[in-house]
Amino acid sequence: MSQRRLGAAVVGTLAIALVAGCSASKPTATDQNSTAPIEMWIRQAPDSDSAKTAQRLADAFTKSSGIKVKVVALFDDFETKLQQQAAQKALPDIVINDTAQLGTMQSQGWLREVDKKKFATAGQLSDRAWKAAQASDGRYYAAPFSAQSFALIVRKDWRAKVGLPAPSSWDDLAKLGAAFTDGDPDGDGKKDTSGFVIPATTKRGYASWYTSSLLWANGGDFLAPGGAGKWKPAVNSEKSVQAVTWLRDQFCVAKSVNPGAVNNDTTVTHEAFEKGQGGIYLVGPYVLARFVKNMGTDKIEVIPVPNGPAGGPGTLGEGENVYMMAGSKNQSGQQKFAEFVTSVEGQQIGMNKDDPGAIVRLPVNTTVDLGAVRQDPRWKVFQEAYKAAVYTPPVPNWAPFRQTTADAMNAVYANCGTSVKTAMDDLAGKLSDELKKQNALAS
Repeated sequence: MSQRRLGAAVVGTLAIALVAGCSASKPTATDQNSTAPIEMWIRQAPDSDSAKTAQRLADAFTKSSGIKVKVVALFDDFETKLQQQAAQKALPDIVINDTAQLGTMQSQGWLREVDKKKFATAGQLSDRAWKAAQASDGRYYAAPFSAQSFALIVRKDWRAKVGLPAPSSWDDLAKLGAAFTDGDPDGDGKKDTSGFVIPATTKRGYASWYTSSLLWANGGDFLAPGGAGKWKPAVNSEKSVQAVTWLRDQFCVAKSVNPGAVNNDTTVTHEAFEKGQGGIYLVGPYVLARFVKNMGTDKIEVIPVPNGPAGGPGTLGEGENVYMMAGSKNQSGQQKFAEFVTSVEGQQIGMNKDDPGAIVRLPVNTTVDLGAVRQDPRWKVFQEAYKAAVYTPPVPNWAPFRQTTADAMNAVYANCGTSVKTAMDDLAGKLSDELKKQNALAS
């Protein structure tokens, strides 16, 4: 199955569940047992460094509380498999997953509400991170676990070879991308490198995910507040169109994006960067330690995303929440686990120092000293960027918005004859339809 079809199938599965199965997949109440084992799912590849960190975190919780935890690390089609568990009324007790999944899960009745007044570490967690745990009804259905912003991971050795400064504007960034494409930065005498590596597939909405940092760095947006919890499309605003046009030009005019990017997800794009197929990767900090280990620390530098010509600063803000799932036999154990992983001890275990396998990228607990845990100063670029990070709009369910915008933006990058303004106007109409469907369209 192609990635595009796979993405459509996943969305289709979720859509069917949302339309027809909300009550059918909603877990039922069970008798409580405060010593019952907990099953925790985390979206990480099995046997990966990150999965091993998750196991250490679970072991530390068991040592602290006496409650056993079974860790299930899954990566591919994570949400589909979770949907299948819901259909069988066998959801795990805990899920650690993207903040953007909150609406999808909350709208299906899968999540327990979090009472911040009764949550032991609530006051230690950053207000910005708590926003990612808040649903459109203003209530909290998760606790923040990990945060991240985005920055440019750049081949430092290549930049030295082409003799250009660190980019401080989008013009600078485009010039650096062109130089990496045309200037033989790897010195092999072949024109076999690109400026940018980009995960621009429609799968899991990656084309939208990647573009969002540029939208916000230019003062654009997908949606704009319309008052009283309502929203209106903003993706066809002048600033948004300018941002998408700039990125489209890297694909279609400068041709400085790695071949096949419109079909690539992050797994493929990570490998493309490691293999030296491109030299600029706009991405979160979760791959920093991996790249340093696999490519050499002298080859890697981290640079803030430059402000766009019409706005900034701003990058995508996201991360992972710890979700307490409905239907658990051990609700008190769920809360103890969530409180432990957001404590100083839990956050430090999840950060995993400077080694690969961090499942806490930036700590959400404000009493954790990042510099005391990690010695690599490049992490601080991401920490500084988080101050201007923007979370996706808290509509009832963000998932269909991400997929719809990914489909449209992927088409713009793949079809160079497309009018960006026309495509964004058409996309705005689709976003209006979705807002209306979710009863969130401003009048």
